[in-house]
Amino acid sequence: MRIYLKSPEEIRKLREVNLVCSAILDVVCAAAKPGVSTWELDQLAAREIAKHKVKSAFLGYLGYPNVLCTSPNEVVVHGIPRKDVVLKDGDIVGIDFGCFKDGWCGDTARTVAVGAISPEAQKLIDVTRQALDLGIAQAVPGNRLQDIGAAVQAHCEAHGFSVVRDFVGHGIGRAMHEDPAVPNFGTSGKGHRLKAGLVLAIEPMVNAGSSDVEVLADKWTALTRDRKLSAHFEHSVAITDHGPIVLSKS
Repeated sequence: MRIYLKSPEEIRKLREVNLVCSAILDVVCAAAKPGVSTWELDQLAAREIAKHKVKSAFLGYLGYPNVLCTSPNEVVVHGIPRKDVVLKDGDIVGIDFGCFKDGWCGDTARTVAVGAISPEAQKLIDVTRQALDLGIAQAVPGNRLQDIGAAVQAHCEAHGFSVVRDFVGHGIGRAMHEDPAVPNFGTSGKGHRLKAGLVLAIEPMVNAGSSDVEVLADKWTALTRDRKLSAHFEHSVAITDHGPIVLSKS
């Protein structure tokens, strides 16, 4: 495992690109309305990439064909935008976006409501977002890596949900995926000791039912095995001596 600690200037650069990521995701999430296809959301994101003069982190990554991951309802992560996947009232959709600026990568994701959603769906979204905040709060020097996942897991399971174990967060910097892996489960006090300068993409993926997932034949789209709802939130976070800095929050 090779872990790269970032200097204050490098964290400033990561802050710049993550703010662009957040701004683009704002536009895309606002457009996630009934009757809009996930392909249209991807096209919108592509136009925003051109407008901001940044480079997609997803397009072409291990052959991925789009600039967004769009994951409606039972899709956990890595949903491929499609013309025939049209959002409808009552859906929820996870939207994951990353880009490069000046050689540095930003990565962030949100799950949003499409029209009026069920109380269960709203609770899942709320708990997942809260779990991310609780995980981020553990990202301080001296803590252990699994303190982050333990906080996420405890909150989600206390509300009757399960955390996905097949996919995890990651370090981020010059590359989208750097060491260390950041699980959304764990045991407090275990794992790599956190140090100032470490930048992590923390991203709880939380299921309404079982934590089990399966990947479709396209080798990307991951669904809940029981086809119950899933939600996903992600922020890129810098660990500093003054506490965690959420780089992808304006």
